Formats: sequence, structure tokens, C-alpha cells
Amino acid sequence: MEHSRKKLDLRGQKFGHLTALEPAENVGGRTAWLCQCDCGRKAVVKTHHLRCGHTKSCGCQNGLGGPRYALGLTYIDGTCVEMLASKTVRSNNTSGVPGVDWWESKERWRATICFKGRRHYLGSYSCFEDAVKARREAEEQLHDKFVNEYTGNCK
Repeated sequence: MEHSRKKLDLRGQKFGHLTALEPAENVGGRTAWLCQCDCGRKAVVKTHHLRCGHTKSCGCQNGLGGPRYALGLTYIDGTCVEMLASKTVRSNNTSGVPGVDWWESKERWRATICFKGRRHYLGSYSCFEDAVKARREAEEQLHDKFVNEYTGNCK
């Protein structure tokens, strides 16, 4: 017998600086809510991140244009704003450039980028510098634009 879980109605509930407005499209297979931040900006946040206190603002309180508010991270449309803004290289990265790796079976450099829960293939290249260029261009188009949109106007 299959049990279906009743979705929680969070409408009007306050989570830090966020007020849940209405259910949003699922993010990465998880339920999410459209929320209004005290600063006026709206954000889509996973239900779990609201309820556990993981996300408490649109990003304006997380060191991205305002004082740090707790240690939570801000996820918008399944993407962590702080991770994109920091541009860190993961410890298991072997090329030194995020999203660029050696594709052994093809003997080529592969460029990819993850954004809003999806990995985008940017191509394979015989030259490392060409793969890095493709990745950097994709970062500007996707990551940088996204971070600037969510950090530029918050005070």
C-alpha cells in the first residue's frame, strides 16, 4: 500500500527573514516555496532548508551585501549563491580549474558547468586552455550573472 505524504502548508510562516508565500516548483526533486525576504527580494527555497533553519534570507544576510546571518547557505533555484560567489576549487579537482577535467577515454580536456541542478556539457578540447576558456565564458554567462542578480541590490 502506497502512502502519500501530505504537503505542509507554510503560507505566511516566517523563517528568519523569509516569509513563505506559495508552493514553488520542486528543486532537485524536493518540495520548495516561493518566499519574500524582508529586503523585498523573492527566492525559491527548499522546504527542508526553511524548516531546519538552513536558509534564512535571500542572501542579503549571508555576507553577500549585508551582515552574516547564522551559518546557513542560500539556495535559489537549487543553486547555492555563496558557493558560486566564492569560486572555490574543490579538493578533488585535478586540473586546478573547476569544471575542467581530463577525459581519459577520449584523450581530451572536457569542460562542464553545473547550474540550477543540471550539469551542462561545454565541449571537449585537445588544448587545456581552450577548455578553460569555454568554462570561464560559461561562468560569466551563468554563475556571475546569477550571483550579481541576487547580491547587487540587497542592503
